[in-house]
Amino acid sequence: MKTLAFAGRNAKEIVRDRLNLAFGIGFPAALLYLMSAIQANIPVSLFEIDRLAPGVAVFGLSFVSLFSGMLISKDRGSSFLMRLFASPLTSGNFIIGYACPFFLIAVAQSVICFALAFPLGLPINANILVALVVLMPTAVLFIGIGLLAGTVFTDKQVGGICGALLTNVSAWLSGAWFDLNLVGGAFKAIANALPFARATNATRAAVAGRYGDIFPDLWWVIAYAVAVFALAIVVFNRKMKSDVK
Repeated sequence: MKTLAFAGRNAKEIVRDRLNLAFGIGFPAALLYLMSAIQANIPVSLFEIDRLAPGVAVFGLSFVSLFSGMLISKDRGSSFLMRLFASPLTSGNFIIGYACPFFLIAVAQSVICFALAFPLGLPINANILVALVVLMPTAVLFIGIGLLAGTVFTDKQVGGICGALLTNVSAWLSGAWFDLNLVGGAFKAIANALPFARATNATRAAVAGRYGDIFPDLWWVIAYAVAVFALAIVVFNRKMKSDVK
């Protein structure tokens, strides 16, 4: 109940920031329609909707990192957390309380992305539901990155790290816009070592109904998500103890 109450407060803070919320959902949707328009006017298959939609869905989740990081860093900067540290909430309660509202946003964002892709030719079938489930570890990963960044950095620094750096890294290294095999070499090796391309591959496999190809890419994403989220809890706990002292 304590965690839910804290999560409710965070949800209200998120809803108040309607501009950023609209941008986080609207920008990936705009990219989806822009790339589809380009595909309709070129003679080669570059942005096919069954490959584009999963890539945009993965890329769109990177904005959740920015929102989660900004909220926790602002709470730290306003001394709101310092007052809450006197409560019986543990570091795990705090992190989960921050994560829950953003997880719901991530689900809504993914649903909207696929819903907007249907008029563009994406087949409506049960594979989309599987793809939504496959996207959830990616959502947890991006939320964990944001919470970790918000625990360590100020809101301005979070804006640079999660808003500029992370979104660009996830955009270029996820393979959302182009086949990584076209570049190959060290670029492809680095992309495959990170979870973003793995998340895109797993989601595309789900959309195509190739369930056997979802793993091991999804295990790779899950491992990153668990590690990042656990690290966020540990770092927040240490930060909490140091601030109390």
